[in-house]
Amino acid sequence: MNAPIVRPLAELRSMVRGWKSRGETIGVVPTMGALHEGHLSLVRAARASCDRVIVTLFVNPRQFNNTEDYAKYPRTEHTDAALLAPLGVDALFVPDGDEIYPPDHATVISVSGVTAPLEGAHRPGHFDGVATVVTLLFNMTGADRAFFGEKDWQQLQLVRRLVQDLKLPVEIVPCPCVRAEDGLALSSRNQRLTAEGRTRAAALPRTLFEAARRIEAGAPTAEALALAQEGLETAGIGPVEYLELRDGETLGEPQLGRPARLLVAAWLDGVRLIDNVAVTLR
Repeated sequence: MNAPIVRPLAELRSMVRGWKSRGETIGVVPTMGALHEGHLSLVRAARASCDRVIVTLFVNPRQFNNTEDYAKYPRTEHTDAALLAPLGVDALFVPDGDEIYPPDHATVISVSGVTAPLEGAHRPGHFDGVATVVTLLFNMTGADRAFFGEKDWQQLQLVRRLVQDLKLPVEIVPCPCVRAEDGLALSSRNQRLTAEGRTRAAALPRTLFEAARRIEAGAPTAEALALAQEGLETAGIGPVEYLELRDGETLGEPQLGRPARLLVAAWLDGVRLIDNVAVTLR
């Protein structure tokens, strides 16, 4: 039996009221569907620490700045429900578009600072769409804890800042990035890679980890990034939108003694791939 699908907000809120009345904790895993092992790892983490688990499935049009990318995004609702069935999910919330954004919807939530570089610079409006829909989903689900993967590192920092600044009663739980055997970070968009492209894609994490090792060994950052850029181009991955070392929390300039993150976005087979790895600066 598939995970129970809930569409009307009124039905979801009725369920949530019942759980809350019994003092049960609620974990939410926000997704856009096309679920893979990365998503399922978040669900398992939620199941391990919460009494009730809600997975949301909504392909949010406001976080796409490319209409073609939005149209091509995989939509596999019934397959997703089947994948969730053995994990004990209490509700798969699949709202209609008007349930999230009715025609008179006029509020946009914008988080400054952490959203400015990287994805923010290359995808105008993307993070406003993320911040708005995440806030809506937190309110709709009544979540006590929300589970996010570290693959979308900048998004994770955005959500943390959002919750902190708006004093939202939600604990953000980061979960490790899940990778395929060849190191590629799992992503719903990977489904759109050709067989050849999928093979070549393994060079992305390999190059990223090698650059991180060089930097940690004392190589100049600019030199390590230039070698990584060259390696990606040689592997047929490109164009590279960004390949940068940033502070792990603020996404500003990296500082000695603080956690840093090496982040990349690059194109392959018309698919935009992102990844990041931790770097220790000494």
